[in-house]
Order: sequence, then structure tokens, then C-alpha cells
Amino acid sequence: MTQTHPTPVTGGRLTAAQGAALYVGAVLGTGVIALPALAAEAAGPASLLAWLLLVVVSAPLAATFAALGSRYPDAGGVSTYARMAFGPRAAAVVGWCFYFAVPPGASAAALFGGAYVEAALGGGTVTVAATAMLLMAAVTVTNHSGVQLAGRVQLALAGVLVTFLLLAVLLSLPHASVGNFEPFAPQGVTAIGPAAALLMWSFVGWEAITHLTGEFRRPARDLPRATAAAVVVVGVLYLAVAFATIAVLGSAAAESDAPLGELLAVALGGDARWLSAGAALLLTFGAMNAYYAGAAKLGAALGRDGALPGWLARGSVAGEVPRRSLAVTAILAFLALAAVVAAGLGTRPLVLVATGSFIAVYLIGVAAALRLLPRRSGAWYAAAATIGVVLLLLLMTGVYLIWPVVVTGAALLYLRLRGRIRS
Repeated sequence: MTQTHPTPVTGGRLTAAQGAALYVGAVLGTGVIALPALAAEAAGPASLLAWLLLVVVSAPLAATFAALGSRYPDAGGVSTYARMAFGPRAAAVVGWCFYFAVPPGASAAALFGGAYVEAALGGGTVTVAATAMLLMAAVTVTNHSGVQLAGRVQLALAGVLVTFLLLAVLLSLPHASVGNFEPFAPQGVTAIGPAAALLMWSFVGWEAITHLTGEFRRPARDLPRATAAAVVVVGVLYLAVAFATIAVLGSAAAESDAPLGELLAVALGGDARWLSAGAALLLTFGAMNAYYAGAAKLGAALGRDGALPGWLARGSVAGEVPRRSLAVTAILAFLALAAVVAAGLGTRPLVLVATGSFIAVYLIGVAAALRLLPRRSGAWYAAAATIGVVLLLLLMTGVYLIWPVVVTGAALLYLRLRGRIRS
């Protein structure tokens, strides 16, 4: 077993509160503005069971990555853990799966936000695409200034969003109806599985912050605190919003492109499209901000470790800004957005393509935890408890596993060609 420790890192500035905010932004993100409707379409009210399953699973999953990040704070994140546990090939595969899942994921996220703006302004696909481009540009500029600014921005966003979502739920619940839960499983109980695979988009993010662990002031103390706070906040908000969406909107939830907007309209007794558009933009920005920060650091670490071209390595040290890697992430995201808009694809395929890659990252990361963490420790048991569920979710992704398989092949081919050139 390979257990080479990463180079110690210094210079981190993120606090536990900023870290918790980054977690909330990465995990809560766009899932809360779009996924309740997509899940309701897939499984009806029974989708609430899928939400509950993933909330329960997310706690030990988050604890596993927090334990790894506390022990091995490094910009490589899960890629570093895979290298220590299984060697450089596994590290490259994990790194590539995450790094090249962010551009299509960012496209889907930006389009979710754009759909809410279009609902308020009109203008069709032009408004959606223009909003998505502006979101990508804003996130790139924020991260270009460094992770400390990104953390401060995220902390401010998190407070506003948590308050906003709780008010939306509390004000809409008086309009709930028990009849909206009948029939409970219109597509059958078996539809809960595919709904859970779709909803995994809403819970990816616990691995994103592992690339920023070296940026914390005191990773061993601050990372577990940030993780625990984020798990509670995210779990409560997801279950509350999903329940309110079904209870208040009923079957109409499955037909809405902007379910949070519909919920607010019921809650406030009028047209809440502008308010929901603002909330959607903040949520989208928060998720993209966290993922761009994590991906930029990861790309620099992969360049440092030889899994990507070495010119990307600048910025892999804590306190430095990985601007070259950030530029690559931003360019690929713009290209993905252009391709999606030109082809007229919906967001569902993008969600599942990105989710398949992230679940693959989870699987290898949890497997690495079982080898790296002390046996019979609380974190080790947390990893053992989640690996079976993660594997099941990976299988439920179905045909969309093609993307991580292609990326895996490309990563291994790159390593082979690089080895031949060097020899």
C-alpha cells in the first residue's frame, strides 16, 4: 500500500465559519432551486424518501472527507488520498474525474440560475444563456482574487440564503394539503432509486472542499467544525424545502422549471418571480464559487504531481492563487455552456453526467479512507457505512457512467504517453 504523505502546507487563512459557508454553498447550491421538481417528476411524493436517504448518508460521508482532510490537508484533496492509498494511477483518475466534471456541472448550475431570471424577465434562451455567462464570469473574477475573498463572499451569501429559504418554507406551509401526498408513489416504489441517483447532484460538494483543506488556518480543528455545521444546515434545509414543495405545490411541482419561485408565489400571495430569481442567482453563485475554488486548486495539484501538464502547478501551495488552473476551468466551462446552448440540450443530462463523475470520486475517496484512517475509529466506521450506498448510487447512474469511464481512459492514456516521453 502506498502511503506517501503530502508536503506539509502552511499559510492557510480560512476560518471554520468561512469553511462551513463554502460547504453550504457547494452542497446546497443549485439543488434546492431545481432538484425538488425533477425528483417529484421521477418519483412523486415518494421522492421524499430519496431525500431522506441522502441526508442520512451525507453525514458519515462528510465526516469521512473531513477526517481525511484534517489528517492530510493538501490541494489535491481526494486525488491525494487516492495516491496515498492506491498509487499515482488512481490519483490521476480521481483528479481527472473531478476536474473535468466541474465544467459541465457549472454549465448546468448556471443554466438553473438563468431559468429563474428568464421566468422573471422573459427573453427565452437568450436570457438564460446570457445570465449563465455572467454568472461564470463573476465567479471567475471572484476566485481570481484568491480563496480568502471567495470565503468572505460565501460567508455573507450563506447567511442570507439560509434565512431566505427558511422564511420561504415557513410562510408557504400554511397552504399545505395532505391530499398532495396521494398517490404517494405514482411511478412505483422502484422509482425511488433513480430519483436518489438524480438527487445525488444535491449532495455532491463534501469532496469539493477537500482541495481547500490546506487553506484553513487550523485544519485539524476547523475542518470538523465546519463540516458538522454544514451537515446540519444542509440536511434541515433540503428536507424542509423538498417537503414544502410536495405539500404545497402537489403534482404541479413536477411541471415547474422554477419550483422555488412557485413556492414563494404561494407563500407571499402574489408574483414572487423577481425574489426567487434573486435567490436562485445567489444559490447558483455560491455553488459555482465553491467548485471553481476547489477545481482550480485541484488542477494546480495535479500539475504538481504530474497528472496534468506541469505549467498548471503554480498556485498549488496554500496561500497562492492557482490562476492558470482557474483559467482552464473557466474556459472549459464556457465551451461546455456554448455546446449545450447550441445543441439545445436540457439540464438533466448535464446533471447526471456530472453526478456520475462525482459519485466515482466518492467511491474511490471512501475506499481510500478505509485504508488510510485508523481502523475501528469513528471516521473509519463512517466510511465503511457509506461505501455500499455510494456503490449502489454509482450503478443507478446507468448510461451516464460513460463520461467517467471515458475520462478514466483519458487519464490513464495521458500517464502512459507522459511516461513514454520521459523515457
